[in-house]
Amino acid sequence: MTSHKSLPLAAAFAVTLLTLSGCATVTTPTPGDPLEGANRTVFKFNDAVDRAILKPAAQGYNWAVPQGVRNSVTNVFDNVGDTYTMANDLLQGKIADGTEDLMRVVINTFFGIGGLFDVASQAGLPKHNQDFGLTLARYGVPPGPYLVFPLLGPSTLRDSSDIVVTYFADPISYIKPDWISVTLYGVRLVNTRANLLGASDLLTDAALDKYSFVRNAYLQRRQSLSSGESNSASSLPVYDDESTPAASKAVPAAAASASNVSAGVPVPLAPAPLSGPVAAPAAPASESAATGGDGTPGSQIPPLGHYFPGLRLR
Repeated sequence: MTSHKSLPLAAAFAVTLLTLSGCATVTTPTPGDPLEGANRTVFKFNDAVDRAILKPAAQGYNWAVPQGVRNSVTNVFDNVGDTYTMANDLLQGKIADGTEDLMRVVINTFFGIGGLFDVASQAGLPKHNQDFGLTLARYGVPPGPYLVFPLLGPSTLRDSSDIVVTYFADPISYIKPDWISVTLYGVRLVNTRANLLGASDLLTDAALDKYSFVRNAYLQRRQSLSSGESNSASSLPVYDDESTPAASKAVPAAAASASNVSAGVPVPLAPAPLSGPVAAPAAPASESAATGGDGTPGSQIPPLGHYFPGLRLR
């Protein structure tokens, strides 16, 4: 990660781990997830690393850094990410959205003091959600099989192209000396994971099979975004520090409708089969437990981009 030469090393690591995990087989893989055995092995690896390293680091970060400072850190990285979103909007021919993204970057950079404050949202400019995987979908590229990458989390064959494109498009990748770039990546990683602490706790309580829940939620959200049902990130939940009461946080149901989030309680879900490339999660165990909502179920599905185990480095 310290230079562009590290990208092939990361890819080699991913291929090696996937190869080693290939011996883990599922007797009847879910349709749309032919690599389920290998994916489940990598998912368990990601989850173990998250619980052992990343989640404790995020909890310590929340404890040590005031909420206002964390918000400003998030805003700065979001401002950098808006340039990438703008490029993909323009590649898709969405001139109006791309213009709004450009205005967001200009306003937040100059009036938001380098992006520390999200002045653009206060001015009514929507925050869009685009990446190269969605750009390929715009031109008819099918998603391909579901994949779980070591440390990078859920993806598809089509969306995996975004990992490479994002890396080379990210201004942080070009900062010298390398230790500054690595430090910024680390801060962004921990800050993003800290924003998802509440979501991961809800996922643990809600899902009977975390793998199936995350897979279905990811695929449904990507299908929703690629079909153009929602291009705005403004409706996605922001998971604050763990002092926020659980009942006031959004329940990450399935990320299928891309609608506004309503507060609720954890929804226990059973593993659901995929029908074709995407399937809806099973119904809640009880009607009283069901709540509407779109969002990001747990540490493996954040609102935007690549992450660890679902924190995409944008």
